Amino acid sequence: MALAISYEDIAAAHRRLQGVAHRTPVIRSQTVNGLTGASVFFKCENFQRMGAFKFRGAYNALVKLTDAQKRLGVCAFSSGNHAQGIALSAQILGMNATIVMPQDSPAIKMAATRAYGAQVISYDRYRDDREAISRQLAHEQGMTLIPPYDHADVMAGQGTAAKELFEETGPLDLLLVCLGGGGLISGCAVAAAALSPGCRVIGVEPKAGNDAQQSKRLGRIVRIDTPRTIADGAQTQALGQLTFPIIDALVSDIVTVSDAELIDAMRFAAARMKIVVEPTGALAMAAALQSKVEIRGLRVGVIISGGNIDIAQLASYLA
Repeated sequence: MALAISYEDIAAAHRRLQGVAHRTPVIRSQTVNGLTGASVFFKCENFQRMGAFKFRGAYNALVKLTDAQKRLGVCAFSSGNHAQGIALSAQILGMNATIVMPQDSPAIKMAATRAYGAQVISYDRYRDDREAISRQLAHEQGMTLIPPYDHADVMAGQGTAAKELFEETGPLDLLLVCLGGGGLISGCAVAAAALSPGCRVIGVEPKAGNDAQQSKRLGRIVRIDTPRTIADGAQTQALGQLTFPIIDALVSDIVTVSDAELIDAMRFAAARMKIVVEPTGALAMAAALQSKVEIRGLRVGVIISGGNIDIAQLASYLA
């Protein structure tokens, strides 16, 4: 079966993002290298526009819309980072955006989404069907629905993060990627297969929501209840119809980390690396620091996916 995206799609997305998205830094930490015995390269998407990798896929999807679609606007559903990515991209392109967000989304994410000019509609993530709400809104108003991960243009845009990483580091032995619905890891796995064919790609998801790990091991999409975890960007119930085949084919393994391990990673990032990382953004870092995968002696890439967290919440975690 043909996969939803190719490396050519990622390269094309990267061209569209030139001069619009930030080429985020790749940083090293001698302390991390000493603790892990590995040579670790952190791709810091917490420094991306709107604070997360999601801008890449959102802009790539919106810029490809027809003039008629742009006039009618877009609809999306998201816990926060895809929301902000769509809202900012729509603002840049002069479009209207309506975002369906959980009522318990981090306040900083909801405020930023509104500040970028989007209309926000709230729902209960544990009781309501966000996709059904979004589909109904899009249908009624003629908007184009851009889902957060199960969309080829979104996936290709996210893969540009790994493209930039490999261009800067050269071949790697291992790439650790945070995992919710699978948009980021799908794009990264396709990029890795093209640019560093010997690189194993490993996904990291919350222990409370290991649907992707179950899916990978059973060879089919497993659906779970909305997981209760501080990693709000990974509170997904299932992988996508487009993301799962790529994960099945190109991702070597999926590991999990606990909320306590995420807090430890966020604290380490703040204290030793002087960077702010949100819980979901710390998934891959936590896996490296907690030796969830054997990385000693290897060249390892780690995607830090975002840094959007309420300051008061961060302070409580650091304390």
